[in-house]
Amino acid sequence: MGIIEVRNPLLSKKLKRTETRLLIIDDNQIRYNKICELLQESDHQVHAYLLDDLKNFEKQLHLNWDLILFGQAYDLKVEQALPLIRSSKQPNLPLLLLKPSDYEAEKYTSYIRKGVFDILNLEYTDRFYLGLIRALSFSRLQQAQEHLMEELETAQTQAQSLVEDSHKAVAIIQEGIHVNANPEYLELFGFKNEDEIIGLPLLDLLQPNDLNDFKLRFKKISQGQFDLGRFDISTANELVASHNPLKLEFLPSSDDDALQITIDTASSTESASGTSSPDHAQQKPVIFQQINRTVTKQPSDINALVIFSLNSCPDEIFQSDWLTSKNYFKNMKEFIKEQTNVPLFSIDTSVVAGLFQAESKARLESKLIGLSSLGKPQLLNVNQVTYPLNLRIGYTLLESEIKDEHQFEQLIAKAYITALPQNQGSEDTLKISLDTSDIELFAPQVQLTPASQDSTLIKSLRSCLEKGDIHLKYQQLYDKEDSNLYTYEVTSGFIFENTLKPLSSLMELAEDPELSIKLDRWILVESCKQLHNFITQYPDAKLIVNLNKHVLLQDKTFPEFIAKLITIIGSKQSHPLILQFAEEDINQHQIEAQKQIIQLRQHGAEIAIRDFGNSMYSETILQQIEVNSLTLHNALTKMLQSEKTTEELQEKLTRFNEIKPVQIMLRELNDMTLFANAWNVDARFIQGDYFQKKLDHLIDVQDQ
Repeated sequence: MGIIEVRNPLLSKKLKRTETRLLIIDDNQIRYNKICELLQESDHQVHAYLLDDLKNFEKQLHLNWDLILFGQAYDLKVEQALPLIRSSKQPNLPLLLLKPSDYEAEKYTSYIRKGVFDILNLEYTDRFYLGLIRALSFSRLQQAQEHLMEELETAQTQAQSLVEDSHKAVAIIQEGIHVNANPEYLELFGFKNEDEIIGLPLLDLLQPNDLNDFKLRFKKISQGQFDLGRFDISTANELVASHNPLKLEFLPSSDDDALQITIDTASSTESASGTSSPDHAQQKPVIFQQINRTVTKQPSDINALVIFSLNSCPDEIFQSDWLTSKNYFKNMKEFIKEQTNVPLFSIDTSVVAGLFQAESKARLESKLIGLSSLGKPQLLNVNQVTYPLNLRIGYTLLESEIKDEHQFEQLIAKAYITALPQNQGSEDTLKISLDTSDIELFAPQVQLTPASQDSTLIKSLRSCLEKGDIHLKYQQLYDKEDSNLYTYEVTSGFIFENTLKPLSSLMELAEDPELSIKLDRWILVESCKQLHNFITQYPDAKLIVNLNKHVLLQDKTFPEFIAKLITIIGSKQSHPLILQFAEEDINQHQIEAQKQIIQLRQHGAEIAIRDFGNSMYSETILQQIEVNSLTLHNALTKMLQSEKTTEELQEKLTRFNEIKPVQIMLRELNDMTLFANAWNVDARFIQGDYFQKKLDHLIDVQDQ
């Protein structure tokens, strides 16, 4: 018997025919040289770049790479590198971690969950090489898929442009049989409806005089030789013989094993010459084809099309200059993109469609329910001026691929009039009375400001509360220990004179404790509705809700209210709700605050202090008040801007932890430097626009 050679395709020469581009993060030149030499010895063409600093890494991410190898660097950790990669133009670029000196086998899963592709040990060169080749193969497949999808989109764009710009008869052919045809094609061959043509062989209609030549060409085209796809035939079919010669063009279809045939029925010189406008390739593909291709790239059995349109448009937009009007609609789409993190498609100037996908109907419904908050009056910044934004949102399920423009129009029409789903029973189960009569105050001597003396701002706030137009913003925290991935801080505000006023620092509320309490209760109820819905997708989710002092110090029934909310949330977490108060408020009322905090903890809530650490009383408060976590003052966040002050911040945090072991959060890390330097101090949670911006509903930053 002959020898049968079994060969792993990963070890073929295919990967060696193209230059391998490696971005290596390391402060060890010898290790860098060894990696390059190892690949070159195996006949790889290598282009590698070595760096060990954050700023250079961010610059290099603007270029194309096959792999990133991470060793060690002075001011860059692998946990910092991963979110930078995800926000780059190559979000799926594999990062290979060179085995750290303190590596333990139990940490492997944690690293993979963070986003590391694999962990390799350079001391075992054969294993290292195989691991690297496996990652390189994955990377090349990703790149090839993206390239093929771009080519397919270009081909279909050109085909569609030809159809739109001239009278083209178009049909889809599968294995030589008609499966679809447009009205022009039906009319050309004398059919009244599409059902009559489906199933008929192409040859029965075309009846080419030179049958052998047509069969030969068609066979080659079916094998993918589309450079032969445009040609003329003479037909014996009397119905279309007057159009001889028939000008045919075959192009790939979005369906597997299918071809698109177009027949030019126009008589213009351009059509006769078989040429097309040079602008065809620049035209956009039909939207429904873009949606189909997106689903193909990101397959899901459960899909929905959500339509975002303007419910009303401010008069100022139509009265402004062209640039303002143009940017208003452009920024509207950017706002929706930021809030949803899903593929978007422009249907019209003021209409945008979003593709929502999920693993189950329950999870998809949870996502759709969460979008309801975007229907509140919003603000849109255009050329440094703020304008109102009022969205109308509807949806429809996508049961299958969208066949044509007509079906797409039907789907849009259905989505336009179909309201988003609501939490089943949420209005009943989460409806907790917020009437003044239900709130018992500790300090009845405090009088409400008479309505006649209310400021314009307070009147506006009361109106917003009555209409439910208080804005809640949710911002996800990054947990360095990767165990509490779905913790969100809740802040609140209301729109006054085209500005979002934050409620946690509104001085006017000091004169009206009862209004302040009603607001905080409303905020808690509404945010817990979001959480109740969101745990369908992420059962481990929890909220940190920012509150004012009055609900803590003057609301007698607040602990019972919290206990009821926690029960209704229905979370499997023992403490899904963290109540956060300002350090200054607690400092001014330490005795009363301590009593209520004990009660709240007994009723199932955890307690956090915000704006902490920048006063002479901070350490005393930490010693005396039972808290679970601290959110540092903005002044401490700014200390991350330099190496020296970062070290001073670490000394502060060490002191806090010596007093009491608490979870510390750094917020407002809104640029790359602050976010990166936050890894150099002992704050477990970090938060800011660089990771996820404040959004109007709960969403995981890695979703989609």
